[in-house]
Amino acid sequence: MTAQGYIRTSASAAAVLLCLIFREPVHCCIILGILAAFLLSESLIADFRRKRRLNALIDYITRVQDDLSLAAPECAAEDQLGILQSEIYKVVALLREQYSGERKQKEYMADLLSDISHQIKTPLTAIQLMTELLEHPDLSGEKRLEYAEKIDSQVSRITWLIRNLLTLSQLDAGVLRMKPVPIRLPDFAAEIQSALEIMAEVRGISLEMKLPDAEIRADLHWLREALMNIIKNCIEHTDAGGYVRVSGMQNNLFTEITVTDNGCGIRAEDLPHIFERFYKAENASAQSVGIGLALAKQIIHAHSGTVDAVSETGSGTTFTVKLYAM
Repeated sequence: MTAQGYIRTSASAAAVLLCLIFREPVHCCIILGILAAFLLSESLIADFRRKRRLNALIDYITRVQDDLSLAAPECAAEDQLGILQSEIYKVVALLREQYSGERKQKEYMADLLSDISHQIKTPLTAIQLMTELLEHPDLSGEKRLEYAEKIDSQVSRITWLIRNLLTLSQLDAGVLRMKPVPIRLPDFAAEIQSALEIMAEVRGISLEMKLPDAEIRADLHWLREALMNIIKNCIEHTDAGGYVRVSGMQNNLFTEITVTDNGCGIRAEDLPHIFERFYKAENASAQSVGIGLALAKQIIHAHSGTVDAVSETGSGTTFTVKLYAM
């Protein structure tokens, strides 16, 4: 029973009791008249308050349509109208959350399209220029071959860029699922070393890989992609005569893989941003587009893992990957 109902029942009971006590028609009429006036005034006041709350709720609904960030007023009443008011506030809060998510998604897509356009513009311009040069009838066969090779190189660069950006987008959206399989770490290390040893030899760098004789469960293709991106980054930032060392350990909680180089290192102001998409540190190569480490981080996170880096300018960098049991 509500407070108003309790008051009405109590007043009616008191009036009946008084009528029984006095048993005088005049007194009964007076008592009933007072009761009627009381109930009428109480009803008018309750009706006025209800209309005021309804008007306030209608005003809020009208204004919140133009501004979802509008804060909901407090709802202290526990009657039916109070329940309705509370439910409306919950719906508005849900709409606000969904709108915020959609707006962030639109901003993300706009930024992504802008980044893709910026990254593709340079190789497309080069392809257009070399295509125009190939149209010259007096161009030698040697030059034609040179320009054709450069066009092929730029097309490969665009293909690589788009493939990685699509992968990043799929990881962000949760569409790309990892497919864990048993992986022997020594075999895994040998496969990566075989793929990267030519790159290391060309730069005059020693690539050393020694992982423990242990097994993990991970997506072979994507984990290999992640670690190769990290190792490539180390190779690219290490001078001839230097080294890149990959080691690891395993305990009951996680498997740790460490990639260490003695290259140029990363500046303290760049270090917090190296895993951000399209971020290029001061010492980044001209060919870098800044997505290799970002892709590596996303893949490792999809494996319920973490990746961190510590570095000192002029002394080298160490990347630490921790993979927890999947």
